[in-house]
Amino acid sequence: MINLILIRHAKSSWETTLNDVARPLSVRGINDAHLVSEALKPFLPKSFIVWTSVATRAYNTAVIFCQNMNVSLDSIIVKKDLYTFDLAMLEKTIRKCEISHQSLILFGHNDAITNFVNKFGDRTIESVPTSGVIIMKFDEEDWRNIKKGRIVKELYPRDFKI
Repeated sequence: MINLILIRHAKSSWETTLNDVARPLSVRGINDAHLVSEALKPFLPKSFIVWTSVATRAYNTAVIFCQNMNVSLDSIIVKKDLYTFDLAMLEKTIRKCEISHQSLILFGHNDAITNFVNKFGDRTIESVPTSGVIIMKFDEEDWRNIKKGRIVKELYPRDFKI
């Protein structure tokens, strides 16, 4: 069985003139990432690999999550191919995960994440929000062979705000 935890990067700031890859997180994004990462801890598999997009907002989201989950920042693997909004590219990248890793935590972007969940999940989700987490399980043992999976948990910032 394969476990996939998809995390959309936290809300980014549009208050700078930086290019898209370099956009930082907003204060709201930072706060939401802390909220959701704390809530994710009980659902983490025993071992996993962490991949993130090269975008600053995705990497910084991964850092916040890993710090709150007591995961070494050295374990974060930055992947250029994850800076995509395209389902086909995201799917192709996920399928490259080695069979020795049965659980993958991936920090990326919409529309790719929502479209992946809707293609491979067992129900439709309108849109995965920023800092949103979707936990999926697949019966296959090899990432190259994933077919239809099950959405076993959704964690969204709105669920943890007063």
